[in-house]
Formats: sequence, structure tokens, C-alpha cells
Amino acid sequence: MHADVAPLVVGILIFVASLISLKLGLSVAIIEITLGAVAGNLGLEAQPWMAYLATFGGILLTFLAGTEIDTRLMRAKFKESFLIGALSFLLPFAGVVAFTYYVNGWDLNAALIAGIALSTTSLAVVYAVLVETGLNRSELGKIIMASTFITDMGTALALSIIFVKPTLYTAIFLVVSVIVIVGAVSFSHRVLEHPRLRNKVIEPEIKYIFVMLLIFIYFANLGDGHAVLPAFLLGLLMSRHFTETAVTKELRNRLRTVAYAVITPLFFIVGGIKVSFALIASALGLFLVLFALKMMTKFIGVYFLAKRYLPHGSMYTTLLMSTGLTFGTIASVFGYNTGYLDQTQYSVLVGVVIASAVIPTFIAQRWFMPVHSEDIVDINNGNKSR
Repeated sequence: MHADVAPLVVGILIFVASLISLKLGLSVAIIEITLGAVAGNLGLEAQPWMAYLATFGGILLTFLAGTEIDTRLMRAKFKESFLIGALSFLLPFAGVVAFTYYVNGWDLNAALIAGIALSTTSLAVVYAVLVETGLNRSELGKIIMASTFITDMGTALALSIIFVKPTLYTAIFLVVSVIVIVGAVSFSHRVLEHPRLRNKVIEPEIKYIFVMLLIFIYFANLGDGHAVLPAFLLGLLMSRHFTETAVTKELRNRLRTVAYAVITPLFFIVGGIKVSFALIASALGLFLVLFALKMMTKFIGVYFLAKRYLPHGSMYTTLLMSTGLTFGTIASVFGYNTGYLDQTQYSVLVGVVIASAVIPTFIAQRWFMPVHSEDIVDINNGNKSR
């Protein structure tokens, strides 16, 4: 497909995905991933600008997810969030590594990459679904996001500790991240609430946030790191800035609107484009086993704790925690670029990651929406419902 046609095709996909989402009542993220996969197998290729904006979209979603977390609730529910998030990482990681290494005969590095890729929970998918359903304002939604962060922290640390070789640029990335986060937490109110800056058509507050996220991306690439975690921490620590006044609450809504219009759809569509149906079909048995293994180990790791701590939404929590996308794709790309994975292994892993973003989310929204929980916000009238 000619490069000039790609923006038109992507624009059509983004619009059509919105219409289908409204028609079926499903998260638009699911539709965008699915349409991206279909378009990719019909010849659509991710252009460099699309890949970069997709990366930025994932980081922006992660930042927004951080701003939604109630830090007081997170401290009060730290035990629940930590246990659910930790087991959500550990059991799939151990199960996939053991299977791919001992049963399927992959070498150790490839097996470790597979374990990391399939142990993730996609904070971007979870956040997108919770916002669209209104659950991001409930205690259940906030605990799910906190647990997802714990899971992704485990996957990021595993990838860094096992594979990344620290360099001077890695240290620079860490130092710059700390400086940006500390500076933003201390001084952002002067930007976000400055009377000469707020509520302007040119949106200087949104551009200010974009610059900080772009700094993370640049120095992460320079130091072979990952911008997702500092972006989430920035959002988490700035969350109070977005809840203190009506002005800052409105700013978060405008930022979310800008993100969902074009930027974050590219993240999901490009994620779908990476899937090769032909290569997955050539190793269909392995694909099905790995997908089933991820779902089973996630279920064991999450469901029983969720049943204890979140009885009104235990299956819904389990299904959302079974999703994967951002870190799973990052780990797979890292394994392929470094030669730890061959083309078939890479396609199978990315295919499982994408499938785990779509199938559990579809099932969760279609059959396990926790509508009877007293914590759920009725987004139709803005009231809580039982």
C-alpha cells in the first residue's frame, strides 16, 4: 500500500471503529485492534510516523490511567492491589517460561521473553475500558488499575533485570525521569491553574503535559529503557492536581478528548497491524496452547483473590487483568530485535498478546459487567446504582 494512502485508511478505520463500538456497546479499543489486524493482513503497513504516534498514544494512556488512581484509596487497599497484581504477574510468567522451555524446546532467553510478554496486563486497555464504562470513578475500577500497575511493574523489572545492560544513558534516563517527576509534582499547579494559561484555545496546559511525556520517550529510547513506568508515576503523583478544582478536572476531560480523538486509536490500530494471520496459522497449535496457558494462569492468580476482596466484580476483574498489549508487545519486539525470537515465535507471541487484549475484554463487557456492585457509577445519570 502506498504511504500516502495510509493516513486515509487509518482515519477511516478510526471512524468506523467508533461507529461499531457505539452500535455493539463494546470498548472501542477492541474494535480498533481488530480492524488494525484485518487491515494489516490486507496490506496496510505501519508507517514510521504511525509507529511513533502509537508509542506516544500508549504513554499518554498510561499517564491518564495514573491520574485516575485515588492515592488515598490505593494506600488503604494496598494489600489487595499488591497481592492481585503480584500473582497476576508471577503465575503466568512461571507457567509460560516452564512450558516454552521444558515442553516446547525454546532456548532459555526466548522462553524468558515469552514469560514476560504473556505475564503482562495492559494498563492502556484496562484504562480505556474503565473510562468508557464509567468504572474508573468506582472503587472497583481504581483497585483494578492499581493492581494492573503492580503487574506491569513486575514485567518491566523482569525485562530490565534479566536483559537490559545498564549504560551511562540508562542512568541519564533514570535521572531525567526523577527530575521531571519531582519538578512536575512541585510546580505543575503554577501551569495548570495559572489564570493566563487556563482555558485557552491553544491549550498550553495540554502541551505542557505532552512535552513531559515526549521527554520520557526520548530519554527512554536513548537509554534502552521504557517510558511507561515514569509516565504512570507522573500521572499518579499529579493525580491530586487533576482533582483539586473544577478547572483542573475540566483540563483532564479535555486532555482525554484530545487523546481519544486520534492519538490513542493509533496505538490500538498499530498494535493490531503487527499480527500476521499466516504465521499464526502455521503455528496454530502453539498459539492456542499459549493463549490458554495465559488465561488459565491469570485466572488462578487473580480470580480467587478477587473473589475475596472484590466479590461484586471478581470475574470482571480477572478478565480485565488477563488483557495484554503494551508491555507484551514491547517485550516481543525486544526479543525479535535482539535475535532471541525468530519470526514465527515473535508472531505467535504478538498474536497471543493481541488476542488477550480482545477476547477477555469482549467477554468481560458482554457477560460480566458488575452492574450489581454498590460501587458502580451509572454513567447514564451520573448516580451510583445498586
